[in-house]
Amino acid sequence: MSLLAELRWRGMLADVSAGTEEHLTQCRTGYIGFDPTAASLHVGNLVQIMMLVHFQRAGHRPIALIGGATALIGDPSGKSEERPLLDRQAVIDNQQAIAAQLARFLDFSSGRDGALLLNNHDWLSSVRLLDFLRDIGKHVSINYMMAKDAVRNRLEAGLSFTEFSYQLLQAYDFHYLSEHYQCTVQMGGADQWGNITAGIELARRLSGRQLFALTSPLLIRSDGKKFGKSEEGNIWLDRRLTSPYRFYQFWINLSDEEAQKCLRTFTLLSQAEVEALEQQHRQRPEQRILQQVLARDLTTRVHSADDASRAARTAALLFGNGTGEDLLQLDEADFDMIRDTLPHGSINRSSLENGLDIIRLVTEETGFLPSRSEARRLLQSQGLSLNKKPVAEGQIVRAEHLLHNRYLLLQRGKKNYFLVIAD
Repeated sequence: MSLLAELRWRGMLADVSAGTEEHLTQCRTGYIGFDPTAASLHVGNLVQIMMLVHFQRAGHRPIALIGGATALIGDPSGKSEERPLLDRQAVIDNQQAIAAQLARFLDFSSGRDGALLLNNHDWLSSVRLLDFLRDIGKHVSINYMMAKDAVRNRLEAGLSFTEFSYQLLQAYDFHYLSEHYQCTVQMGGADQWGNITAGIELARRLSGRQLFALTSPLLIRSDGKKFGKSEEGNIWLDRRLTSPYRFYQFWINLSDEEAQKCLRTFTLLSQAEVEALEQQHRQRPEQRILQQVLARDLTTRVHSADDASRAARTAALLFGNGTGEDLLQLDEADFDMIRDTLPHGSINRSSLENGLDIIRLVTEETGFLPSRSEARRLLQSQGLSLNKKPVAEGQIVRAEHLLHNRYLLLQRGKKNYFLVIAD
């Protein structure tokens, strides 16, 4: 199967420049840029990472370009206002972290199709301003740049010359890579089409070389929000910013429609394997087969197989139909891992030494329930549990109820959990 055919069935193909499909019948070099504007890549960046993965699997050479220079400028694409400028040391720190994350997906070994990791700061930092304006800027008209969506959409809100120049810098990157690395293809998200085609036009004017482009659709969640974000913010690939358990739960909690799309976009399962899983899911939707496969696959590749197994086991014991005894299988590290994903609060350990009435615990002490009357109603209907065991009115909670001498798990109904941490 050709690269474009692969991307097409996966729903990863948006715009393609003329002649690209024929051009890719031979081994080519292509790139995608990643500006190190944060300490980690996030789930939204995974689409572009997978574009490079498929490019390499199809026998081509991928270049992962770290935008050490362009990150200092800021890309206006998809932004409603100008982002704060980063200092140079932050960009250096960020690019080192991102390079390590890319290495988990791409094969950077030597060879004809071994991936290359480059940084545009290596060439852009040495370009003299007057030379750039005369030799590069001369070939791109203001009218051409103003017609691009990234520029036009920002004119009313305001666009600094700094951000306005971004398009020209990215165009120069494409030209530079074509001259020095025989790179003829640039890929990116659909919002990058204007920047990419600017590079194609610049190379044509400077050298007469024909370059090519293809983009992927922007992933949008079913609620219209940008993919890769949760209520708490971005889902990062760095475990220090998003724990493996929270990362796993992000995929588990996708809707069926989202999971079907993501299984095609983010895994390396074949078309036959994906369609078989989709059929199984339709027959047993309550088992959430697509979400389970997706969560385990991605947590393994972004973190490790051990992290994926631990996250799956913890979720099954915590949210399944287990008992209080099952919770004892979770160790302290498991509870440390899930505390970021559950509503939680702390109490003074000494308050449990003489015993604490359950109603006071769930109201005044933790705020898990809004009122005593609500607590009594739930207790009378057996709708409140402590450590996966139903509790009744009058229950006294003591220190011996603490799991690992530190945690209490409160539960209202089937899905509302609250972790109490005794300090």
